[in-house]
Amino acid sequence: MTTPLRRTVRPRPGLDLVLSEAGGGPPVLLLHGAPGPGSIGPLIDHFSPRHRVLAPVHPGWDDTARPGGLDSVPALAALYLDLLGHLDLSDVTVLGTSFGGWVAAQMAVDDRHHRISRLVLMDAIGPVVPGQPVTLPSGPPPAAPSPAAAAPAPRTGPPPQTLTALRAYAGPDLQDPGLLPRLAAFTRPVLVVWGENDQVVTPAYGRAYAAAFPHARLELIPGAGHLPIREEPEAAFAAIDRFLA
Repeated sequence: MTTPLRRTVRPRPGLDLVLSEAGGGPPVLLLHGAPGPGSIGPLIDHFSPRHRVLAPVHPGWDDTARPGGLDSVPALAALYLDLLGHLDLSDVTVLGTSFGGWVAAQMAVDDRHHRISRLVLMDAIGPVVPGQPVTLPSGPPPAAPSPAAAAPAPRTGPPPQTLTALRAYAGPDLQDPGLLPRLAAFTRPVLVVWGENDQVVTPAYGRAYAAAFPHARLELIPGAGHLPIREEPEAAFAAIDRFLA
């Protein structure tokens, strides 16, 4: 298991961002979903032997401050584009899961300096797809995993303290009606990874997401739900590695 370096950076005057870093090589920016930074630990472990991994904490998660101006997904995406500029990074692979995938997609369409070379969206929310609502999971945590489990199973829904931040960025419907047609502006390679059994955003939602990009392909992960890197990690990582190769 990789232990990333956790530090605070200031991509804008007066705005501090908590950032975990690990590894070295071509840069990969990882954007977590509603469950928080802990949900992408397997991605940090997987990428850090061959890549410089950067994993910010979305302001408002894990007891971090969310400035009042960070009140939408475009605002958060702009912050992360500023982060890439602050660190003088180019040829960056951006990978986002769930809500983080929405932020990644917004970054791609707003990337005026062409710092992003490849995009990976994993069970991402964001656009409005007719007949395909976003359904946040709810309820108590799942039963404790067996001793043989590789990692504890994540909660079935976002921790309550993060919902305020999530709603501030994503709005009450967790969707942007104007996002889908704008995705055509991103002409770099895109991989859309989707759990075949995802109940938050169905595979049909994923197909519509992939079809909106000029150069995207969809990889369905059998047996996986909304977080394939934990539910079917071998298949999920194989799909990502094929794409990056």
